[in-house]
Amino acid sequence: MTEHVWSYKSTSGHLAGTDLTGYKVEAVDGSIGKVDKHSDEVGDAYLVVDTGVWIFGKEVLLPAGTVISIDPDQRTIYADRTKEQIKDSPEFHGDKRLGDAGYREQLGMYYGVGGPFA
Repeated sequence: MTEHVWSYKSTSGHLAGTDLTGYKVEAVDGSIGKVDKHSDEVGDAYLVVDTGVWIFGKEVLLPAGTVISIDPDQRTIYADRTKEQIKDSPEFHGDKRLGDAGYREQLGMYYGVGGPFA
């Protein structure tokens, strides 16, 4: 079951309805970019992060379960993965992947139960 990766941890400090667009995103070993869009939908919460030049201007999709904490004063989100782990995640191809159940399952397995971080 990969559903837990699509929900914010109760300890993350996430407040439903908060606009996270533009927040900086930090991996455990450095900055990975800024939030381009996000979803707070129950059981389907995620961040789309614009990586800028870090990985050639691509976007990555992070399930909400990867968020350790959110600092609203610093407008920063902290993820519990390294830059390399995020870079190696299943490739994200914009909005066409957001509604793709197969991609969601693949990403959920990568970040959740049965994946390399289980």
